[in-house]
Amino acid sequence: MTERNDERTPTAAADAVPDQELAQDEGAGTDRLPADDEKGPLRRCIASGTVGPKESMIRFVIGPDGEVVPDLEERLPGRGLWVTADRDALAKAMGKSVFAKAARRAVKVPPDLAERLERLLERRCLHALGLARRAGHVLAGYEKVREALKANQVGRAGPPPALLVEAADGSLDQRGKVTALAPSLPVIDLFQSSALAAALGRDHAVHAVVARGRLAAGLARDAARLRGLKGPFGDLDAHRESDKGWGVGDTAGRPAM
Repeated sequence: MTERNDERTPTAAADAVPDQELAQDEGAGTDRLPADDEKGPLRRCIASGTVGPKESMIRFVIGPDGEVVPDLEERLPGRGLWVTADRDALAKAMGKSVFAKAARRAVKVPPDLAERLERLLERRCLHALGLARRAGHVLAGYEKVREALKANQVGRAGPPPALLVEAADGSLDQRGKVTALAPSLPVIDLFQSSALAAALGRDHAVHAVVARGRLAAGLARDAARLRGLKGPFGDLDAHRESDKGWGVGDTAGRPAM
């Protein structure tokens, strides 16, 4: 997927900074990691200086007008600037000229960068869910999802479930009955039922299960990054009853996403 409205192709000016150097923020340490070594699995967060898997980070580049641009596809040319998918890390990168120091040039940081990034990730997640549905890798509906979890397969002789998708504004009682059938299965509960219904081509959608495969893996990664940016409780209005114990990363130790 390509975010045409929010990502702009950088010019050669962004290429002028060698990929093998990384500007360090205060407290980031003295060791160096290639800023955008596409052959390796690790990246250094320019905000915290911590090194971690790129799957938990977001790549940014500098656009032709000097603006910081999210590169969720990780394909745009230019030197990559990586930030952990965490709202505090992003806030630090935006508020302390960290992007400018890492890029070693003057940059423009859009004041709505965090909101823009959330919208991009939301669209990617819902689009991936729609693709999985068209590929026959998604079942939706309370009874169908329960049957898939009990049988440990999505569809007749289909792959095993990889993810549960639950509407944030769905019935907590029904959500609990669904998630109890697969207590170790990751749950995505970041979207309203209306958004899920639109993605799944239904009039109404609260429960869905996604089969194991490439589409599920991509959805899981983007949902985890979106969760990090939204914080532990995501949409507080949608989770106004979250203290009852159902949601991503709940008290049962369910994997956060």
